[in-house]
Amino acid sequence: MTIDLALEILGFMIGLLYLWWEYHANAKVWIASVIMPAISMWIYYSKGLYADFGINIYYLLIAVYGFIHWTRKPANQTATGRNDTDSDQHSVSVITHIPGLTAIILAAVSLALWGAIWWILVTFTDSTVPVADSFTTSLSIVGLWMLARKYIEQWFVWLLVDIVCSALYLYKGLDFYCVLYAIYTIISILGYRKWLRLMRTQSPIS
Repeated sequence: MTIDLALEILGFMIGLLYLWWEYHANAKVWIASVIMPAISMWIYYSKGLYADFGINIYYLLIAVYGFIHWTRKPANQTATGRNDTDSDQHSVSVITHIPGLTAIILAAVSLALWGAIWWILVTFTDSTVPVADSFTTSLSIVGLWMLARKYIEQWFVWLLVDIVCSALYLYKGLDFYCVLYAIYTIISILGYRKWLRLMRTQSPIS
């Protein structure tokens, strides 16, 4: 077994843990968000997925921010009221809908990032998939920030990312990651429905 294959399998296993914790709105998701980038950076670079490689640096930083936001209880916010089987008892921030203006801004940011990353890949790298690589990278940057803020619409972003990534990794011969993101695609739909139920059981902000 090669090092690349071993890391791919390890990343697959940690990715499943990440998916489980995200599905249950559990703050432990940010632990996986620290470990996975360290593994994925090697894999993506070796496969010429340079944008995916670069975004993992951002993942490490946003994981710290996300953990703090999910576990820090603002003075004007009550506990979520969710039972421990649905989420981490220390995850005190509540799930909310994204404000309309914020959604518009993030859409514009996504387009700008897509164009910028696409240009960088075409100009400075030998990437063979600059369009798809830059597309998933730009959406992932926005989607991960939305996850850190606990906006339920982040699931829609990940659904689109997961569909494209699954096809991209199949093309690049990353079979385990292809299967992982195919699973992510299904869970994105189930996760949205799960978070809707969690929103109904959490206590309102006072």
